[in-house]
Amino acid sequence: MSRFTAVENFSRRDVLKLFGASGGALMLGSSALGWSPMSLAQDKLQPLNLFIAVGEDDKVYLTCHRSEMGQGIRTGIPQVLADELEADWDKVVVVQGLADKRYGSQNTDGSRSIRKHYDRMRQMGAMARTMLEQAAAEHWQVPVAEVSAKAHRVTHKASGRSLSYGELALAASKLPLPDESQLRLKPREEFTQIGQSRTIVDMDAMLDGSAIYGQDIRLEGMLYAAIARPPVLGSQAASVDDKKARAFPGVVDIISLPAPTGAPAFQPLGGVAVLANNSWSALEGRKALAIQWQQSPNDKHDSQAFIATLKQRVQQSGKVRRELGKPPASWPKERTLSADYTVPYLAHAMMEPPAATARVSKDGCEIWACSQTPQSTQQNVAAALGLKEEQVKVHVTLLGGGFGRKSKPDFSVEAALLSKRSGKPVKVFWSREDELQNGYLHAISAQHYQALLSDDGKVEALLSRTAFPSISSTFAEGVDEPSDGELDLGFIDLPFKLPSLRCETAKAEAHTRIGWLRSVCNIQHAFGIGSFVDELALRTGQSCPAMWRQLLGQPRVENFADQGFKYGNYGEELSRHPVDVARYLTVIDAAEKRMAQSPAKAGEGWGFAVHRSFVSYVAVAIKVKLDGEHLQVLQAISVLDAGTVVNPDRVHSQLEGAVIFGLSLAMLGEISFKDGKVQQSNFHDYQLLRLPQCPEIETQIIASTEVPGGVGEPGVPPVAPALTNAIVAAGGKRYRDLPLKQYLQL
Repeated sequence: MSRFTAVENFSRRDVLKLFGASGGALMLGSSALGWSPMSLAQDKLQPLNLFIAVGEDDKVYLTCHRSEMGQGIRTGIPQVLADELEADWDKVVVVQGLADKRYGSQNTDGSRSIRKHYDRMRQMGAMARTMLEQAAAEHWQVPVAEVSAKAHRVTHKASGRSLSYGELALAASKLPLPDESQLRLKPREEFTQIGQSRTIVDMDAMLDGSAIYGQDIRLEGMLYAAIARPPVLGSQAASVDDKKARAFPGVVDIISLPAPTGAPAFQPLGGVAVLANNSWSALEGRKALAIQWQQSPNDKHDSQAFIATLKQRVQQSGKVRRELGKPPASWPKERTLSADYTVPYLAHAMMEPPAATARVSKDGCEIWACSQTPQSTQQNVAAALGLKEEQVKVHVTLLGGGFGRKSKPDFSVEAALLSKRSGKPVKVFWSREDELQNGYLHAISAQHYQALLSDDGKVEALLSRTAFPSISSTFAEGVDEPSDGELDLGFIDLPFKLPSLRCETAKAEAHTRIGWLRSVCNIQHAFGIGSFVDELALRTGQSCPAMWRQLLGQPRVENFADQGFKYGNYGEELSRHPVDVARYLTVIDAAEKRMAQSPAKAGEGWGFAVHRSFVSYVAVAIKVKLDGEHLQVLQAISVLDAGTVVNPDRVHSQLEGAVIFGLSLAMLGEISFKDGKVQQSNFHDYQLLRLPQCPEIETQIIASTEVPGGVGEPGVPPVAPALTNAIVAAGGKRYRDLPLKQYLQL
């Protein structure tokens, strides 16, 4: 399989230098589609968004403004570009973009990179192709309609003449940008890259160890910083005895960081930093610190007591957030089914903990970080140092996993503050203990579901309540209820066709930093509704897929009109990404068909769940074997409808990873608090799925001509309910409180 040449980290100036020796090149910025034109022949260029450069070396250079964490975005975006450009895949080089707000959003989370940039990248490719064709037509003095670009060359069919892209680059760079209305996009049947599996561009470097992650950065004269952060949110150091730490070999300095004021946001947590010549000395010096911490309002936080409180709150009437039809006058016990579900705090637990290196000078600051949000890094570092944003240069390294944690730039701000204070480059590296005990956690939650059944087993009314500390509490003090955007994530957006449907929320205050984690609130909401639908199926004597079909009703597009809320739809217009019941039914049918091909044996059971998130549809089926209290997950099937898929290889990998991620959370994931402190510290007590616990995984992508949806996150939410439903099918108990490790041997 052919691959790109190496990915390189280039600044705009680096690109100019790259082409300086060859005399010129064609460079396109996204500005022609609302961005600004560029030519490498110019000394001064407008700041870039996504751009294309075609050098006289016949290579195509693409700047990718998104962050690569194994999901393959530095491959998917070039595939879209190369297809419309008619570029030779082996002549494309990927350039990693620096932080620049004029790129548009660089926030690589929310499964947005392809779905938000697919059309623009096609247009950019078509624009470059058009300019190369115009340059060739002018060179041959023929109408442009007589020439065409194909396979990295432009050909005049009538005469048989052709020129390579490299030969046309300088002339094309001098042409005005074509109007967007004049662009001709390729029909789907002519795609050569979109829809093709490609090995990710960073694979060789990842395999041979040459890939550079945030933890790998080394600068001359750099110091390593290990920070003792407050063990309870809202605390700060009351007294510090650092004599032993300062005497430790390799320790250079000890610097206190101020405690944040107001909502935590992306501020550092404060504490005491030990700066040393090497990481071991920094860590050992930190151990030698004797710190007395001040009291905090969160000192008494106990997660077990809090989850009990949340379960009580969702039993009571809450704030109505969606209402369809009239609520029933009464809930007769004999026709009412109700259940409560809980999910604990969860941590990101990515393989590479946060790391950032900063070098502050009189002119500004330079940062190297494994960041999902280089612009937010730039903004927050600038604010912390009192600089203008353009004085902060952010280099994006590869990320050893992110899952949303690395879109919070507090660790980069820490490095910048310490570099300024010490006068030297400083690398802040978080240990696994730091990441688990001082990160941004997925919210603890409780949900209540209640259904009224008719005499013939139909659902006449559904009442649901949810309670969890909001991510908004991280950015504003006093927040104690979910935001509308969080409720959009699998709670109020279920397209059930019912006579009565009501969604309510209860209050839940925050006692720690709450952040987004892969698939965000869909985690708890999919577990709740996915489990409850299975309970309804068992109560009414149906299969779980059949119960889903009954609740969803006939194929239609649901717009939630006149139901008391405006659906955010993951930032997409409903006209472009409608809530399409037919697509739910498609993945349900596909998963059910595959389950039937592998019947469960004695002691085994299939569980099923389906969920729409990030405008994609996923059905998951899981087969388990239950032997007493010992659970073995045998098989997992994940069926995805994400519309047009650019790189099937990466999508299959994302689905496989989502199953492992979802099983880890459901079976093992739990962060607990006692006296305000996180009790877990490393992988021995915050476990991830081990190889012997992993099932055989089968993935299926539904062929579709719809516009691209999200891929990285949608595979996670249905996993937990499919697993617990499978346990019931295998003859086990109904487990409504995660994780399963508290009940079963895994």
